[in-house]
Amino acid sequence: MPTLEHNGLVDMFRENPALAPHLVELLFRMDLPPYATVTAVETALDQLVPVEFRADLVLELRNEHGALVFAIVLEVQRDKDARKKYAWPVYAVVVRAQKECPTLVLVVAPDADVAAWAAETIDLGLGRGRIDPLVLGPASVPEVTDPALAEQETELSILSAAAHGNGPNGLDVALTALGALGRFDREHAAVYFQIVYNALREPMRRALEALIMQRQSEGKATFPPFAQQIFDRGMHEGELKGKLEGKLEGKLEGKLEGKLEGKLEGKRDALLRLLARAGISLAEDERARIEACMDSDTLDRWVENVLGAKTTSDVFS
Repeated sequence: MPTLEHNGLVDMFRENPALAPHLVELLFRMDLPPYATVTAVETALDQLVPVEFRADLVLELRNEHGALVFAIVLEVQRDKDARKKYAWPVYAVVVRAQKECPTLVLVVAPDADVAAWAAETIDLGLGRGRIDPLVLGPASVPEVTDPALAEQETELSILSAAAHGNGPNGLDVALTALGALGRFDREHAAVYFQIVYNALREPMRRALEALIMQRQSEGKATFPPFAQQIFDRGMHEGELKGKLEGKLEGKLEGKLEGKLEGKLEGKRDALLRLLARAGISLAEDERARIEACMDSDTLDRWVENVLGAKTTSDVFS
């Protein structure tokens, strides 16, 4: 059954049909035929055999005279599915025959392994025919960490966060995407927020939660109101509010009163929780080092270092 993330990604392209050809030209450096309009059309592909194939989306590119010049069959693929290697050639050939225009299959696959699998050439038999899907995945979608670029290419930023959110720069990529959601209405922004958030794995999701709490405690929260409402409403079933916000409540109150120690204590507590979640044990002297730290920037650096860390040396570097 399609997930919210699957349907959200499909709707991103359905409601902005020009996005698919734009990304094909931008990321793959392909020259599409000159076109003036792009339209999402019916996705059912009926055959002369008792089987119905249904693609996620079919896009028609028409020139200034209304003539159909190109078609894109778009598929969102979150897992490997051997049947798709037989279905995708059908999509391409049937759309090409029905519409009498060049056609390509474009697969959106945020997971690196799924993307590599989807990009494999599909041999139709004895090497006499082939389909080479284009794949929007980690290898083709760049890491978007520039807020200005995210404002200009917000959908690309969302795809970037889904593809790279668990990588070395994942926190920056995710924060950049979330920070650009303000241009959408609340309904769409909420779905895109969930796409980004649900793409994150441990401990990246915990790190994002801790950073949001930290920014709130410092009065630096920059996310649109809808994002905070979703976050507080139980995006992670109240775990952050129950375990982290409750623990920091008194300390955050101290910060609001302008007390430096309250802010530092909150950061120390968040750091200790992240270390525990990452399975990194602390020696007594290392715990004492954290408890004694009075530098806000140093604590911030240690929090960020937890991502990808295997030992305490990685954290304190």
